[in-house]
Amino acid sequence: MKIPKVGWVRFRWSRAVPDAVKSFRVTRDRAGRWHVAFAAIPESIPAPGAGQMVGVDRGVVVSAALSTGEMLSAAGLRQAEKARLLRLLRKLARARRGSCRRAMVKAAIAKLKAREVDRRKDWAEKVSTDLARRFDVIAVEDLKIGTMTRSAKGATERPGSNVGAKAGLNRGILAAGWGRLVQRLEHKAPGRVVKVSPAYTSQRCSACGIVDAKSRESQADFACRSCGYACNADVNAARNIEHAAGHAVSAREGPRVAGPVHREPRPVLLSA
Repeated sequence: MKIPKVGWVRFRWSRAVPDAVKSFRVTRDRAGRWHVAFAAIPESIPAPGAGQMVGVDRGVVVSAALSTGEMLSAAGLRQAEKARLLRLLRKLARARRGSCRRAMVKAAIAKLKAREVDRRKDWAEKVSTDLARRFDVIAVEDLKIGTMTRSAKGATERPGSNVGAKAGLNRGILAAGWGRLVQRLEHKAPGRVVKVSPAYTSQRCSACGIVDAKSRESQADFACRSCGYACNADVNAARNIEHAAGHAVSAREGPRVAGPVHREPRPVLLSA
């Protein structure tokens, strides 16, 4: 490609580019890698037409749990890489500001962070493509990720509480790739992604519909105290999301998860 004021530059092809492309953008990430992106709008993935619907529950321990029972986790750094990152962060804290040693440590940390981001992006691309090819309707929770990952430090006059725990939770949410997964689903399956209210999806029994906060015994276990139904807590939430999306378009008003449950009157009452 020919870059203005630079000249012809060689690059490595990673995928085929359509012939109608007329512009491109050159960027440099924090790891020092150069990338070129050609402006092209890819075609959406057609629906399979089988009438299948799936609910997706996003979490920290399990990045995405499907109503079919599948448990998907975003790829990240391996244990050896995490240990090396911790050593580099400690070395960075001891390095003198402005020194060459500090610059080398920061470059090594940036390379590890970039590797983690690349794996998370690759995971989101593969999962979104698989869901768009298998299901006609994909239901997710309408989560406000920006609000959920807001810092808990507070102000000097009113400092926050549990700042360290909240910071760890924020890092877990961002590492799970919640936003990117839904964003890519909307790009690849436009009009087939349904967002439902997240209220009570983790406390409601997907079998009988009873809402009980004590039914969720732990992070991974759900056992209804009314009907005895038991399964993985994330899978149960994903099935509630699927049920809510199935009833989202109805002749009667009210959200299907948080709102009132409307029922048709019995024939006996109608005859009376």
